[in-house]
Amino acid sequence: MKRFFAKLLISLAYTLRSSKKYQKRRKFFYNLLENDNYKYKKYFDAFMIFLIFVSVFVLIREVKHHISDWLMVFNNYVISIVFLIEYILRLWVNGSVSAIIIEQDEHDTMLSREFQLDVALKRIFKRKFSYMMTPKAIIDLLAIMPFFHELRLLRLFVLFRVFKLFRYTKSFTGLVSVLASKKFEFFTLFLFTSIVVFVSSVLIYVLEGSDPQSNIKSFFSAVYWSVVTLSTVGFGDFTPVTQEGRFITMFIIVSGVGVLSFFTSLIVSAFNERLDEFKEAKTVENISKLQRFYLICGFDSIAKEVVKEYKFRKKNIVVIDSDEEKVQEAKQMGLKALCLNPGSVASYEKLAIEPHRQIKAVLCLANDDIDNVYAALTIRSFDKKVRIVSLLMNDANRTKLKFAGVDDIIYPQELIGMITKELVGQPVAFEAIHALRSENSMVKIDEIIITEAILNNYSYVGELQNKRYRIVLLGVYKKQYERFWFNPIDSTLLELGDILLVIGYFPFIYEFEKHLMKRVEDA
Repeated sequence: MKRFFAKLLISLAYTLRSSKKYQKRRKFFYNLLENDNYKYKKYFDAFMIFLIFVSVFVLIREVKHHISDWLMVFNNYVISIVFLIEYILRLWVNGSVSAIIIEQDEHDTMLSREFQLDVALKRIFKRKFSYMMTPKAIIDLLAIMPFFHELRLLRLFVLFRVFKLFRYTKSFTGLVSVLASKKFEFFTLFLFTSIVVFVSSVLIYVLEGSDPQSNIKSFFSAVYWSVVTLSTVGFGDFTPVTQEGRFITMFIIVSGVGVLSFFTSLIVSAFNERLDEFKEAKTVENISKLQRFYLICGFDSIAKEVVKEYKFRKKNIVVIDSDEEKVQEAKQMGLKALCLNPGSVASYEKLAIEPHRQIKAVLCLANDDIDNVYAALTIRSFDKKVRIVSLLMNDANRTKLKFAGVDDIIYPQELIGMITKELVGQPVAFEAIHALRSENSMVKIDEIIITEAILNNYSYVGELQNKRYRIVLLGVYKKQYERFWFNPIDSTLLELGDILLVIGYFPFIYEFEKHLMKRVEDA
């Protein structure tokens, strides 16, 4: 029987591991419950926080008011069942049972022995029990109890649902992690405070307890008085009447000032030490929410010029560089920047993004070809679709960049030669182009992508009415043929994904795009 059960368990474990549906669902629930970067988790957290506040509202209101039966049923049973399902799902996704069974089976097979069922079950129990003993899991379990409203004293168990807010709110989690970093200092402060409270309580009770005029009649009253005095609150409901008692009071007040100062300094120093970490985490969170942006790897001189143009066009830009000074310079320019190594896979895993869906293009703009090659190779190792544009400093490394998967290579030496030729041979044309690309010029070159909505109203170039808005259409980039058609005729067919390259005054281009969208809306 034991052998049959073991074979059944092993077969089920391998079946679950190979089942795509099972693994997909397990991953979904894990992301929903544990992955802060999962896009749907914030909605789940908001729903759970709503249920917690409903429970607290019912607890407060029923003190002096009657609560309707449906609300009590919702609070006592529906919410409890929701929390129970959540608890079971968390217990499920924290530690894979099938993985433990398969690992034990492979281990026993390698040692040429039968599958040790009892060892596997012990490992499973140990894994699940270790999770159940965590503070968050204990709070989850206490918050489940559906019948605690039957006894009035047990209604206070609703407050355990409030503690669940720590699970759904990142700010609370961050606060706990900050305080945990100073746990030794806080433990030392707690010991010192406890000793002061105990000694002062004993002294004040001995000195004041036998005096008929004193209102400190019990040791608990003495402890209460010590805590209130040490915290510098001083309610005045318990006051010493003897000279010795007043002397002890002055000592405790001075000690209380020192304790509060030490406590405040601990919190401030803890937050200062973790401030950069919090800022970085917030930046990563903001980046993961961006839909389309340009990723710049290496923030050198050319990257700074590119950023100026992209900022003018109001494009989203993210900069990563291993040099902290360059990252700080990028932040001063108002960019989202992180101190990460562009040639490390861990850097992109930390960003928690989907490159080909969120990144419009990766720009490898370091002044070192080796850095650009490593960055391109790293990106291509986990994403084959995203477009990569790289700077080339030495023409001998062109083949390496192409081998690394770079789509477009920019070689400054070639550009300088072309510009010099135009400057010497056609100075007027060069000046016109230079003025066109100047930041202070109102004349701009822009790209307009042909979307499906635009195609519903415009089929040919002649229908665009660009001349009406004093816009010059330089050409059309045909996505299907990957070619640029200069000065297209009116009968040129527009297709999805084509790009119109237009030139004109910036306000006119804006009105032209608005005209296209207006036609779409009117339709």
